[in-house]
Amino acid sequence: MAEKEMYDYLAAVTADYTTTELSIIPHNIIVEAGEKTQFIHKFSDGQKGIVTLSSTSRFSVTLQWDILSRANEGTIVDLWHDENKANGIACSFYWQHPTDGHTYTVKFLEPLESNWAVNMINLKSINQIKLDILGYKA
Repeated sequence: MAEKEMYDYLAAVTADYTTTELSIIPHNIIVEAGEKTQFIHKFSDGQKGIVTLSSTSRFSVTLQWDILSRANEGTIVDLWHDENKANGIACSFYWQHPTDGHTYTVKFLEPLESNWAVNMINLKSINQIKLDILGYKA
């Protein structure tokens, strides 16, 4: 059986913001989480029933950067805060996956936190950002 990746389960989606793409390669692991809209009902006799509301697969990706130049950190912060770009979690944009070769349409899923590396001047870190994968670049 051919190797499958999240790209194979998604559709083409055009982003709200298309001028630039997030392409800063993370330093740590990339966590890809897949899910479906399903609920488990547990019955008193120990049986379980699964209710599937949609057969569509949904994915999220978590990225981490231990050390970033101020310029790269600024790129991410600007993308998140600029109301004409991602505008926090409101608008979608393109993200280049560093290992599977695809560009995805994504939204931020949570607030952005960046940190100063105390012992290293001009270096920052972003412990984690979580992206909602909406589809692949149309």
